[in-house]
Order: sequence, then structure tokens, then C-alpha cells
Amino acid sequence: MLGVAVNRQKYSYPVGKVEELTLYPLDFEEYLWAMGKDALATEIRAHYQTDETMPEAWHELALEQYQNYFIVGGMPAAIIEYLRTNSFLQVQQVQNNILNQYIADMAKYADPTTSVRIRACYNSIPTQLAKENTKFQYKVVQRGGTATIFGEAIEWLVFAGIALKCQRLEHGFIPIHAYVDLSDFKLYMADIGLLTLRSGMPLQTILSPIEQDNTYLGAMTENYVAQALTSNGQKCYYWQSDGKAEVDFVLQCNGQVIPVEVKKGRRNRSKSLGVFAEKYHADYALRISKKNFGFENRIKSVPLYAVFCLV
Repeated sequence: MLGVAVNRQKYSYPVGKVEELTLYPLDFEEYLWAMGKDALATEIRAHYQTDETMPEAWHELALEQYQNYFIVGGMPAAIIEYLRTNSFLQVQQVQNNILNQYIADMAKYADPTTSVRIRACYNSIPTQLAKENTKFQYKVVQRGGTATIFGEAIEWLVFAGIALKCQRLEHGFIPIHAYVDLSDFKLYMADIGLLTLRSGMPLQTILSPIEQDNTYLGAMTENYVAQALTSNGQKCYYWQSDGKAEVDFVLQCNGQVIPVEVKKGRRNRSKSLGVFAEKYHADYALRISKKNFGFENRIKSVPLYAVFCLV
């Protein structure tokens, strides 16, 4: 939030005296380190590189830790509280305090009119993600809402680092940033733990080993992936065809365009990856789900707990 304050007050930087560092919530690998599970993090990276299946015991342990992270998230205070109490309820009290501090900062670092709009946009994120079409819609914030009214508020949230913007690509050519549709985007929360709290999703639903037929849980999983990509320095993009095909994320790595599909569970039937790969001649695609590592039919299977490996 300090960055917003500095920007708004138009303070100058002494040349050569200031080094800017961008800090993010802890990603899942850093969470594992905090939990004392360095060996598990190392094992995940090794299997990501080789595409070899993780031993089932390791795989299930990693999924269990991933589900815990879905609740705790990456805010340092929340992780410290979890280490201290081992209580999700205590963690959510800390997270609620963090959200209240966000609201206070919105009032402190923005004029009254803009502050109200910032809060309205931020508070709408869980509702935006609950829609079948998760594209950000200003009318969900307020009836009659437009980009003219709320555009500055969105940019404030993104600049402050408490919301993540995922923009739609019109085409999947290199460089992908040249084909951004500026009018269409999704907005995610910067921390999955805070989203879990704000969503009101029952904790037993997240922790259940049974496959959940819950579309909102799918949108929350996309939020988790967006957070991980952002932590790794990736800008978030998605692609949608003129028809109904949609690819959750599109990456550009080493001169290649890579479509990424995100699934909350193990069921992975979707035609969108194939549509994109054929249209834009992608060498391979990534499918993120609860399935183990693997590579088949030009699709690299990446477990949800291994998203931190994507660069």
C-alpha cells in the first residue's frame, strides 16, 4: 500500500538511491518451506522437470498441503498464526484483520469518491468469480456501472498489489501482449486465503477428498494459479474464441506460446486446449489439475501443487 501513497503524493526518487522490490504473498513452495517441508518442495520440482509420476504417498501429501494452503494463503501473518495455533479459524481472524486494514488504506490513500469505488470493486471480486462468465463486469459492481466510473478504481487495486488483472487475448501469436483486448479482463484477489475467507466457502468443502461438483471452487482454483503466475513474474492472460472455447491462461516462455487449462479436480475433459493448439500451432499445452505428473498427447500434466514451478 505504501507504493500507492508515494505515487499519490508525487514524491520524487533520488536517482541511484532507491531500489524497488515487489513483494508478493508467499507462494506454495515458500509455504512448504515455512511448514518445514523442504524435502517435499524439492521432490515436486524434480518431478516437474522429468514429468515422472510422483510416488502416491508424496502426491497425496502434497495435495493435502495444497488444500491447507487454499485456506491459509500466503500472507505472512496468516502463516505465522497457523504455525502458532494450527487453527484455520484463528487464521481467518488474522485474515479478516488484514482485509479491514485494506479498507482503511483505501480510505487513507484515495479521495472519498474514489475510495468508495475502490471498495465496491474489491468487494465485488468474489461475486464476479461466482458468475458462469467470470469476466469482470462493471454492472455487477453497481447497476449502470461503466469503465468510465470504475476504471480508475480497478487500476488502483492492481497498482496497490491487492488485486490481479488477467486480460483477454484476441489472438495467440507472439508477442502475446500485442494482442490484448483492453476492454475484457478478469480480476482476481492477490491472495487465495483472503479469497477463501471472503467467498464464504465451507472449509470442509475445500478439505474434502471427494470430488466436488462446484463451479465456484473452479474459479477459486484459477485465482490460486493467477497468484502463483504473478509471483513468478508472469503477466496473466486468457484466451477466448469467437465461439465457446476458452483457455484459462496463456503463457509466453522461451519464444513459445503455451496454453494452460486449470481444473479443480481430476476430471479433465475439455476441447479448448486442442482448439487453441491447432489454431496457433502450440508445441504443447499445460493441464493443471489434481492428477499426477505426466506427458501424453502433447499435454504436460501439472498437479495443482506444482504451479510454482511454472516460469
